[in-house]
Order: sequence, then structure tokens, then C-alpha cells
Amino acid sequence: MLIGNLKEISKVITPALAAVGGMIVPALIYTALNSNDEVAMRGWAIPMATDIAFALGILSLLGEKVPKTLKIFLLALAIIDDLGAIIVIALFYGHGVSLISLGFAAVFIAFLIILNYKNVKNPAFYIIIGLFLWVAVLKSGVHATIAGVILGLIIPLKGNEDKFLELEHSLHFPVNYIILPVFAFVNTGVGFGGMSFKDLTDTITLGIALGLLAGKTLGIFLFSYISSKVGIGKLPDGVDAKSLLGVSILGGIGFTMSLFIGSLAFECQNGICFDIVDERVGILLGSLLSGIIGFIYLKKVFNNLPNKS
Repeated sequence: MLIGNLKEISKVITPALAAVGGMIVPALIYTALNSNDEVAMRGWAIPMATDIAFALGILSLLGEKVPKTLKIFLLALAIIDDLGAIIVIALFYGHGVSLISLGFAAVFIAFLIILNYKNVKNPAFYIIIGLFLWVAVLKSGVHATIAGVILGLIIPLKGNEDKFLELEHSLHFPVNYIILPVFAFVNTGVGFGGMSFKDLTDTITLGIALGLLAGKTLGIFLFSYISSKVGIGKLPDGVDAKSLLGVSILGGIGFTMSLFIGSLAFECQNGICFDIVDERVGILLGSLLSGIIGFIYLKKVFNNLPNKS
């Protein structure tokens, strides 16, 4: 939004509205199926987020016929709804807010803002204070992921050659090849040995799977398409209703953040564990169907286009 393709506010509005729709509709579908179960309702936010890496990866498999603007649209809405999911985590999945710790967090945020205002360019200052901020937010009862978002927003960025941009790029390798694989390995171990048909038809499983597959598709498509028709926003160049529908289906791949929210929603607290169906089954089912259906549909759409000269 500072130096990339989303510098113009008109190009941000549509994916932002798409992200909002892609969060609201899945949550409503899950709630409709689980509103009578207080324990199950802990997982209402699970189908809200799109996994950026998997969705873009599948879109990239379709080759050069995919417009760059469609990739940017998917990337933007996925980033925005991930930020939305992080805010939901901070507000609804924290444990016992500590005002003292929040006060320390506010002090560290003030220090970071001063560094930005003074145009301090040494990353070490931001890293050290950022670590203190993370500890303060962690101890506050608000989920600590919000500390990373705050730090990222405050770090100054002036142009393409900025050292902070180089620092961000240097994090791609450890994040993509160490942190994410370890996270996936730890969080996706679903035991199929004791699974029954009832597990697949449980309202939690159905709420998550339908929220991802149907909710994300409807929310992303309707909010972005209608906003373009009424003049609030506009679809990117080269993106029509057919390709928009396809990328909306891919938005239902909710792997990483959905697993994270699920682990928070149904974790043991104060020695009490919730003996319910494994929420990961619904996440994997909804994400897998969204990926396969989205890929097949978009492949058909782009195969009907003429080859680039």
C-alpha cells in the first residue's frame, strides 16, 4: 500500500470489501448450524481466513493466462482477511485482560512511534522494542499475534531500496521453509482411525467446511461484484465475473489461520478440555474441496481464452 500495486485507494476498496464479505458470510453459515451449542460456537471464526500461500500457489499453477491483476486481487483480499482474523483472535480468543501489561504495551508502542517519527533506520531498535512489545501483549491476555501487526505497521518504509524491505525479504526463507512447515506438521495431524460417519456430519465439521467452500465463495464474490456494480469499487482490469467467481472459490482454502483459530477455540483451559469432534477435519475438507473445485473451474475458464501472442 506504500510502494506496491495497492497505492491507489480505488484499488484497495474492492478487495477490502471482498475480504469483509469473505469473513462475515462463513461466520454466519457456521453460526446457523451451531447456534444451539455453546461449546461448538467457540469455533465461529474458524472459516473466516484465506490461506495466502496455498490460494496463490494454486492460481499460479494455471499459467500465464491468469491476469496479474487477478493475482494481486487475491493477494490483497487474503492479506486483509488475515489481518481481520488476527484482530478477531486478539479480541475474542484472549484470556483475562491485564491492564498493567496493556499499559506496558502502550509505552512500547509509543517508543516505536517516536522512532518512526524521528526516522530512525537501525532495525535493531525496532526488533528489541518489538520483542518487549510481544511479551507485554502476550502477558496482557490479548493474543500476541497482534504485536506483530502493530510492529509491522509502525516500521518506516520509504521506498523500494529501504533496508527494512531487505529485512522483510530476508525473513521469507525461514518463514516459508522452516516456520510454516513446522506449524503445518504440528497442527494437521488428524487421526482417521477412530473416525466415523458421524464425525463427518457433525455440525462443527459441516459448519467449517461449508463456511469455507460456500461462505467464502458467496461472501467474496457478492461483496466485490455488487460493490463494482453500484460504483463503490471496481473490479481490476482483465477480471470479469467468471474469473472473480473462480478466485472466490479459491478463497475457501483456509488452511493455516483456520488451524490456528481452531487450536485456540477448542484448547484446554483451566484443566477443562472440550471433548468434541476434531475441527481440523472440517478445515481440511473445506480447504481441499475449495482448492480442487476452484482449480478445475478456473482451468476451464482460462482454457477458453486465446493464447497470448
